[in-house]
Amino acid sequence: MSHFLFIDESGHDRGHGAYEVLCGLAIEDSRLWDWVQDLHALEEKYFGMRYRGNEREIKGKKFLKRKVTRLAGQLPTMAPHIMKEGAHKCLTQPCQSTQKELVALAQAKLLFTREMLELCLDYNCQAFASVINPNSTTPTDRDFLRKDYAYLFERFFYYLEDIDENGIVVFDELEKTKSHLLLSQMSNYFIKTRKGQERSSRIIPEPFFVHSDLTCGIQAVDIIAYLVSWCWKETGQTSLRPDLDSLATLAFKLRYMRETDPVWSFTYIDDLMPSR
Repeated sequence: MSHFLFIDESGHDRGHGAYEVLCGLAIEDSRLWDWVQDLHALEEKYFGMRYRGNEREIKGKKFLKRKVTRLAGQLPTMAPHIMKEGAHKCLTQPCQSTQKELVALAQAKLLFTREMLELCLDYNCQAFASVINPNSTTPTDRDFLRKDYAYLFERFFYYLEDIDENGIVVFDELEKTKSHLLLSQMSNYFIKTRKGQERSSRIIPEPFFVHSDLTCGIQAVDIIAYLVSWCWKETGQTSLRPDLDSLATLAFKLRYMRETDPVWSFTYIDDLMPSR
């Protein structure tokens, strides 16, 4: 058995979140297709159609932005069939949408997100995240893998080691030059460093790159990354998006803790500069 690790990020433009987050979502290969089909069914349930298309994409910053949560709260939660009809009308005839239909679409987005997270829990998906200090200096050395990637691979390796299985990494497609750079950095890490060599025994160092708008795993991890970005809080703090706290609680339930150490699959990083 193998596990796919879908990876995406949020807040890296330093404008869409309180923290920069590199996030991964792992699912067993034998359960992937059933999970994907259930996610497709959720889209039909809430939108009366597959959501993607015509430049639409399931993304955290589109499903969970403040405007969506404000709109959703303007009316009591609608009956499922009314919500579905209103959301479908908004998606197929956006220029003719009424205010009630806009509210229906907003409520559908939030309920879809909630059920998507619950589905991840049902399928025993595991989430991994490197939460980065937004004031951290971005490394300029292009030869070394960034610390957030190294920590994410470390946590994924611990999980694979605990369950005695292997892992395959799947990235949201980047600009080609950035993809080549990441491939080079991963090669250096997994081949030329002691820790990387150890972790290559479980993680295949050659990743796949996919289009996010065509891949459910990337869409799901994008939403989780967005929730972590806005709702991560240090001791004594409150999240910057209390309106998302109930959804973030579900996302944080996807964390994995290695019992022998113990080490959580979510980690906070003060400084991104890699160690040589």
